[in-house]
Amino acid sequence: MADKLMGKAMKRVEDPRFITGTGNYTDDMSVHGMLHAAMVRSPYAHAKINSIDTSKAKAMPGVLAVITGQEMLDAGIKGIPTGWLHAGIKTPPHYAITPDKARHVGDIVAAIIAETRQIAEDAAEQVVVDYEPLPAVVLGSKALERGAPAVHAEAEDNVCFTWSIGDKAETDALFNQAYKTVKLNIRNNRLVPNAMEPRASLAQYAKAADEYTLHTTSQNPHIHRLLIAAFIMGIPEHKLRVIAPDVGGGFGSKIYQYPEEVIVLYAAKKLNRPVKWAARRSESFVTDSHGRDHETVAEMAVDANHKITALRVDTIANMGAYLTTFAPAVPTYLYGTLLTGTYKTQKIYCHVTAPFTNTVPVDAYRGAGRPEATYLLERLVDVMAAELGEDPTEFRRKNFIQPSEFPYQTPVALQYDSGNYEPAMDKALEMVGYKELRRQQEEGRQQGKYMGIGVITFLEACGLAPSALVGSLGAQAGQWESALVRVMPTGAVEVFTGSHSHGQGHETAFAQVVADELQVPMESVTLVHGDTGRMPYGWGSYGSRSAPVGLSAIVMASRKIVDKSKKIAAHLLEAAPEDIVHEDGKYMVKGVPDKAKSFFDVALMAHLAHNYPADLEPGLEATHFYDPKNFVFPFGTHIAVVDVDPDTGKVALRRYLSVDDCGPIVNPLIADGQIHGGIAQGYGQAVLEDAVYDDEGQLLTGNFLEYTLPRADDMVQIEHDHTVTPSPHNPLGVKGIGEAGTIASTAAVANAVLDALRPFGIQHLDMPYTPEKVWRAIQGAKKVPQAAD
Repeated sequence: MADKLMGKAMKRVEDPRFITGTGNYTDDMSVHGMLHAAMVRSPYAHAKINSIDTSKAKAMPGVLAVITGQEMLDAGIKGIPTGWLHAGIKTPPHYAITPDKARHVGDIVAAIIAETRQIAEDAAEQVVVDYEPLPAVVLGSKALERGAPAVHAEAEDNVCFTWSIGDKAETDALFNQAYKTVKLNIRNNRLVPNAMEPRASLAQYAKAADEYTLHTTSQNPHIHRLLIAAFIMGIPEHKLRVIAPDVGGGFGSKIYQYPEEVIVLYAAKKLNRPVKWAARRSESFVTDSHGRDHETVAEMAVDANHKITALRVDTIANMGAYLTTFAPAVPTYLYGTLLTGTYKTQKIYCHVTAPFTNTVPVDAYRGAGRPEATYLLERLVDVMAAELGEDPTEFRRKNFIQPSEFPYQTPVALQYDSGNYEPAMDKALEMVGYKELRRQQEEGRQQGKYMGIGVITFLEACGLAPSALVGSLGAQAGQWESALVRVMPTGAVEVFTGSHSHGQGHETAFAQVVADELQVPMESVTLVHGDTGRMPYGWGSYGSRSAPVGLSAIVMASRKIVDKSKKIAAHLLEAAPEDIVHEDGKYMVKGVPDKAKSFFDVALMAHLAHNYPADLEPGLEATHFYDPKNFVFPFGTHIAVVDVDPDTGKVALRRYLSVDDCGPIVNPLIADGQIHGGIAQGYGQAVLEDAVYDDEGQLLTGNFLEYTLPRADDMVQIEHDHTVTPSPHNPLGVKGIGEAGTIASTAAVANAVLDALRPFGIQHLDMPYTPEKVWRAIQGAKKVPQAAD
């Protein structure tokens, strides 16, 4: 048998075009007759639009159109829908161009279409909008106060929805019986995604065929096509082709249907010329959906044996000004259902209130609900361990769900399929030298040095499934994935997938697995994705679903190819199909290795059909639609070690270790890269990043001077390892890995910083841990530790 490619650390085949500047991104494209769009955006967070004077802009040479919200309404263009609904949810209209009122800074009030980008942007400055400024509300908790400004007339109290899970009465009873309880008021800071490539869209309209083509920066082209065609523009779905070419990162922010995509499509038909829009980075800050932004009161109860008995959580989840595609799912089914974590907990009650505010909409950002749940839970675990006077690792160990208890039914709906949490923690503690590190910590404190050690265990649910379940919970989309595997007469293989790659390395990892399944050279496998005109229907990439769902569909389709190939080979070899074995890239008669046909022989005959089974269709291709039976549940242990300077408040990362379990790994090099990037993003939230608004709804951190992203010199060499616990319900046993680093690292760094600050009597401090915030906390501390003489 040839060596398996799955599990090998292979360099990504797509990287040469990226590092040589030959990638094909939307904003790289230029087509004959192309026009450019620029948006007129509201400078106010909340304002009534009394009138719009477009005369000066229209008079400028090179300007072909100025489009307003009223024009699009008159043309029958509808609002942008949301893709997840809860009982009682309020869904005010979200128009591509607002016709009456701006509800956040950056809301589009008009669009300019011109011969060049510069002309369009200059003309946008000539549009005169008569605004009537209105009071704004920014914080979710403030939006719920009596008398707060109403963002939408349809929700006068600003409540978009409320949601809860668990039995409140039974949870309260366990708190009443508890040996000890702890309570935290926690803010999960708002983040701006900042993918490397800003969003862009290029729309074309073919008048003769009445067909549209949209190139756009999307993580899921079919969802964009469905929403635009069926719900917004009212055109036949087959008349719209959506293509997501190379996409420079997404992190969730390119899942959603955005206004600009609708505007350029409308303009392309109106003017019968291609229209392109590309965001400036300053636009991205006030248009790309933000992430996180929770205000939470969280409580934990334990019994006399230090076993966790109950968790009680009340969260205000800021939705921003509008509902975007999956926003209602993030603080509910991707958050409340994950509060069990890796620990046996008898009862959990979680209540969520989701208000509208005059801020950029909030939706999924790498991890989407699961980082919020992990941060909350792991902070509570550390605080409880300290209250009990117990080492945080031992407190975790005694509360772990045990391997013999799987499948494990949690008190918040999910059933975990598999897990083995203790080996991952043991490996991480051994790697870091935990006992020695604690000794060094105590010794350093005697010298006025404050090192912090943050240990967390985490679990995530990814690969949302099955479709019937998520549909019953409010999803307006399926959660299966499709694959088409097509073999050419020469033996070359094309793989069409509904998953989309925007940095994950699908072109390499998926090809490795197909090469193994078909026993062909990896070089003969080509992946096609991101084009609704070429691939089967699919739901895209988000929620770490590409491997457990998208790749599973590809594996099942590949196995159909093998099954058919055996029948063809059996006919050619005059043998029974059940006597054919597939080994070393050949189809041979069992026990007679010299009696064999190559993959090329089979592929060629499948297309020639000269000597072919009478009951078999010619050709060699297979389609599979894979709908998982359950989520998959990656887990692991991460450890952050930081130093905190009490004189400046600066937090410096000393070490970072991760032990992750994502089941069998397809490509360790790609998996490690995903973990590294995720850890950097999680560290950014913990120490650097915060989208800060003033009381008038102005984003004060709307550029890279004010919004700090992690840089190379903020990070350390990440030490990492894996354990392997396969998922029992997909063909490879794989789980997701794309979000694990972000889900874990924010909590690990937070616990490390608070561990360093414990001698000062500081139990909790909200992120990000900027030098000023940490220094002020130390200055206001109740305890002032004394260094030894």
